[in-house]
Amino acid sequence: MAAGHGTRMRSSLLKVLHPVCGRPMLEWVIAAARAAGAGRIVCIARPGEWLELALPAGVELVEQRSGEGTGAAVLAARAELEAAAPDGDVVVLSGDHPLVTGELVAELLAAHARTGAAATILTTDRLDPAGYGRVVRAAEGSVERLVETKHPERVAPDELAIREINLGTYAFRAGCLLDALDAVGETDGERYLTGVFPLLRERGLAIATHPTDDTRSALGVNTRAELIAVERHARAALVERHALAGVSFAAPDTVVLDADVEIGEDTTIAQGVTLTGRTRIGRACEVGPHTTVIDSSLGDRVRVPHSHLVECEVEDGATIGPFAYLRPAVHLERDAKVGTFVEVKNARVGAGAKVPHLSYVGDADIGEGANLGAGNITANYDGRRKHRTRIGRNARTGVDTAFVAPVSVGDGAYTGAGSVIVEDVPDGALGVARSRQRNVEGYAGRVEKEDDAE
Repeated sequence: MAAGHGTRMRSSLLKVLHPVCGRPMLEWVIAAARAAGAGRIVCIARPGEWLELALPAGVELVEQRSGEGTGAAVLAARAELEAAAPDGDVVVLSGDHPLVTGELVAELLAAHARTGAAATILTTDRLDPAGYGRVVRAAEGSVERLVETKHPERVAPDELAIREINLGTYAFRAGCLLDALDAVGETDGERYLTGVFPLLRERGLAIATHPTDDTRSALGVNTRAELIAVERHARAALVERHALAGVSFAAPDTVVLDADVEIGEDTTIAQGVTLTGRTRIGRACEVGPHTTVIDSSLGDRVRVPHSHLVECEVEDGATIGPFAYLRPAVHLERDAKVGTFVEVKNARVGAGAKVPHLSYVGDADIGEGANLGAGNITANYDGRRKHRTRIGRNARTGVDTAFVAPVSVGDGAYTGAGSVIVEDVPDGALGVARSRQRNVEGYAGRVEKEDDAE
């Protein structure tokens, strides 16, 4: 498998590591090879690209230290191909074609085995052939050669008119491939893999094709625009897969969905939803509209409109939002509620507890059944260290209460509205910490006279 190069991405990131639906495009190709039953996967890359740091476990890296072109890339893996034994089969895939599927690779291998050919080429006639190599056939229909069209002005018009194109995916008998590649010369400084086909034909070896209607496998990536097109196709396939598994999408074209996301049956994904990373969503949830969930776990029957969740855990029946922000290390227990314009960070909210609106809860433990009034704040940072606030079971806190951590409010306790709680409140007690109200009679009139005097 060639990693694929190219400078048109205009990026410091190696092309094949650009993500498609949250997964590096190279990993899509590796996954296809594994799904097709590959016993050994070898990735070929240039030295100094540090691709070995990004490869999944079990994938080998071979460095291409000399030569240009696809043929030179394959020859870099000579030792690995020879280890496959002369009659062993090898599939050559491109690392920048992430939409190739394991099913398609398996079909190619089956066709290769069925015909007993030395080489089998994946082809199609369902695309505009411009820019693709053409499959030139002899009079009796056998494959004669493949014509590169990198420089179309050098290609005969009758060959440019051919509709059948080479998709750049091949199956070979390893020994036949190496013998032929050794004899392929360079063209414009490159050794093309396609140069082996005339040589195989001259040696009396059979060349087969496997036609396909799966045109997505032909989509390679060399530019950001092509990456957008590939991601659009990949995302549509993911949405379709989830829909067939029982998930409803109100506006699928507006949804951003990563490959590793899991969604349970009877869940509805509304418009403008983004689900990324290793997010897990349970059954019968309502997500969105306009909600982002990143690397988080949602249980069954969770409702979360217009909110943002990052690296948090939400148990069954919880409700979030609208306009809530759950930051990392948040755990909402069963049937808990985090409401409108609430931010929660590094906190646990107990079963059935409620933080309804306009509050910040950071570095805190909220007991089961507790209810925090509007505008509650946990003052968790003293300028040097973070401290924790603990609010007990079935506690009731008044509006505009600030908790200066470290501080605890006991089970069943209350706090008075507008209090700044700096000491622990015992179980069942009322904590009040505010100045007594004083009304200044006639104040408004005096202010008006002062204004007139000016």
